Amino acid sequence: MALSDLLYPDNPKRRQELIHLHQELLNCMSTNFRATNELAGVLNEHLGCTITHIQMRESSTVKENCDIIIQAMSEIQHQVQKIDSDMKEKLEPVLYQKLYDIKEPELEKIAIAHKVFSIVLGEATSTAGIVAIKLLGSNLITLTVSKLVSLLAQIGASVLGGISITILGLGIEMILHAILGAMERNQLLAAVRSYEKHLAEFKAASEKYQRAIREVTSLVRQQVP
Repeated sequence: MALSDLLYPDNPKRRQELIHLHQELLNCMSTNFRATNELAGVLNEHLGCTITHIQMRESSTVKENCDIIIQAMSEIQHQVQKIDSDMKEKLEPVLYQKLYDIKEPELEKIAIAHKVFSIVLGEATSTAGIVAIKLLGSNLITLTVSKLVSLLAQIGASVLGGISITILGLGIEMILHAILGAMERNQLLAAVRSYEKHLAEFKAASEKYQRAIREVTSLVRQQVP
């Protein structure tokens, strides 16, 4: 048993908490990679976008993987803003306003959006209007993605950012060394609390993001014969 464990008997428990929290963080990040690729696939297939699919890099740090997701989400935000610009450019002001009027029937909005994409793309899929309206009319881009990008940036800038995502296979002491660096072992509790705070916020934002994407993709699947 390490001297620090004799002096601070809760340390072994804190070690296990850190390992568990680190794995939870990685699982959450992995799910976000899949969800982002799913949304990118829908945008590419139905709205003529060219968003590159992303892959979690096991040899990289938490921050480097956060940056990969942030870049993909920023591209999605850019593409959705372009969609909105296309709508505004191609439509009469009255029709454009209808897209954001909560009193307007959704089917009419979808028909308007599909007409625009038939012009922009030359030929649009039957689900193009649905996808466009669901993205423009929801808070997926304006709120959900923006919140998640902010949290990912915070995690990347924190003490967690420099940890390799494959560190679980290197043993407890290596995990502690990577997480704590030169810090004293009696700061394990502070490290655990930092992890818990970031993870709680990250998981909540991730669930909203993934739920919003499922709503869009489930509608797309319903349109497939």
